Parts: sequence; C-alpha cells; structure tokens
Amino acid sequence: MVNKWTYKTSRERGGGPPPLDESWWEAVLAEDAAYKPASSSYAAPAGPKALAQNAAGEWMEVDWGYAGELFAQDQVVSLEVSDHNRGGLLVRGDRLHGFVPVSHLVDLQPDQPAAEQERFLAAYHGVRLRLKIIECDQERGRVVFSERAAQAASGSRNLLLRDLQPAQCVEGTITNITDFGVFVDLGGIEGLIHVSELSWGRVRHPADVARFGEVVKVYILSVDSDRSRIALSLKRLQPNPWATVETRYKPGQIAEATITSIVPFGAFARLEEGLDGLIHISELCGHDESVSPKDLLCEGQAIKVRIIHIDAPNQRLGLSLVSAAD
Repeated sequence: MVNKWTYKTSRERGGGPPPLDESWWEAVLAEDAAYKPASSSYAAPAGPKALAQNAAGEWMEVDWGYAGELFAQDQVVSLEVSDHNRGGLLVRGDRLHGFVPVSHLVDLQPDQPAAEQERFLAAYHGVRLRLKIIECDQERGRVVFSERAAQAASGSRNLLLRDLQPAQCVEGTITNITDFGVFVDLGGIEGLIHVSELSWGRVRHPADVARFGEVVKVYILSVDSDRSRIALSLKRLQPNPWATVETRYKPGQIAEATITSIVPFGAFARLEEGLDGLIHISELCGHDESVSPKDLLCEGQAIKVRIIHIDAPNQRLGLSLVSAAD
C-alpha cells in the first residue's frame, strides 16, 4: 500500500512544477534500443492479429486484442524466454511475444560488467516468467513486459493511477538509475524523477544522489492515467533555496564554498545545499590558456569565493575565487 499525505502547495514551496517535457518520457524504455524488430522488422498490423518477426527471423502472431486486454486490466501472464540481447529478454507464448528490458527483471544486479550481464541474461533461456505488459503499441508493433511489475497484484496499477494525485507525497523504491533520471516503484507502477527534479542544486549524474534499492519519499508532480505516466520530484520536498537567495547573499560578498565539480570552462562550487555557482575559467586562470582548472582546484576542496552576480529566476550564481592574498 502506498502511504500518502497532503504536502505544501506549489506557492508555498516557491513556485509550481515546470511544464512536463515530453522528451523526459522518450527514453523511458531506452533499454530496448537494441531490439531491432521493435522498430524495423514488424509487419503492419492487419486485423485483430498481426504478424511480427522475432530476433531469429521467425514470423509469429501477436493477438493485439488479447495484448490490449491484458494491458488494460493489468493482468499477469506467463511467457517463456526465447532469446536475449544486450538490452533484455525476448519472450513468447501462443498469442503473445515481446521484450523485457533488463531493468525490469527482478534479479537485476546494478552496474554489471558487460560479460556478467551477458551470462545473466543467457541463463534465462527456456525459463517461464510471470510478467505484466507495461507498453502495448500496435501501431509500432511493440509489446514490452516487466517481471518487476508482476510482483504486484493484478489491477494494482489501475488502482494506483486512480488514487494517486498531484501534490501528494508517496513512498517507493528506486528500481533503475539512468542518465536522464531515476525510476521509482510505487507498488505496482513506476514513476520517473527527471534529473532536473532530483535536487535544487546541480546534479552531474542521478547516480550521485540516488542508490539502487533505496526507499525514498517523493512528491508527485503529475499523473497521466491514459499513458500510465507519473512524474515525481525529490527536490520539491525541500524549500527552494533560490527563492530566498537574494536576501541571504549579495554581489561582492565573500562566502565559503565547496568545489563540487571541475569542467573545462571552470568549476562549480556549492555555497549551501541547492545553491551551486560557477567560477568561470577567466576568474581562475585569467587569460593564461596554459593553465587548466584542474591545476588549481580539486573536487571537495573548501575555498572562499566572491559573489559576482545572482540570477535567481534562472538559478545561476557567478563566482570568483578569492586567493589567500586577497
């Protein structure tokens, strides 16, 4: 059961959620990019059943009416693993076949080396899995399954989509960490924390602030029942430090900071949680192109900075390194 409670309004938190960027969701099933039949080998659907080609080039029937019914009712189905590729497993039955992304396997081990993952996937050949359909797209000829979703009772996804509302806080488990964000299992359906919603500060990679298997509380930004999409946030559980930055810091002020990352054009330094500013290379090395920021600073280093400018609406701070001689 999902625990939920009312949280602060958007106004109280210092601004409402940004418009959802559809590109957030374009990569939701990026794991199956290697599954070529999903985009190129499927025949155009013809009637209630359509032919599709599996990885071995064999033509198989997909009963789209049956697949659509299973998806709509959030039912569990048992299918046999027929093959695998680097992205996951190919599964099939009398009326269905499709793909299980590796991140949707219950026994997934994060950050497996390629050779170990190959052995991990190959061991599934001939095994029957309990699965739920998480994507059923007849137009694209794609059926995507999840073993992890099948751990929840049949119909649980639909109940959650009915009960979950924006501005609620819920508890879930981190099930996948990607370059673009973090997926959280809410007890029968996954929501996405886009990288921009992980922290008010700068996040180089979601793995820097999230751990696989961690239980977290998240804020619901939006629920799209038609497409089974839930947008989540971590940072909106905390006050927005940019809402009050201009009352606490002024241009010309000297403050203590910590280097969080070094980039070719300078270094990012954190004044406090959620407030990261850029020390441009010109404020570090002047016009000496032979000097690199890495020659002067290292991550985790405590320094003093002078605040050059504050752009609260765009969440930007310009900083300058204060030398010992200053």
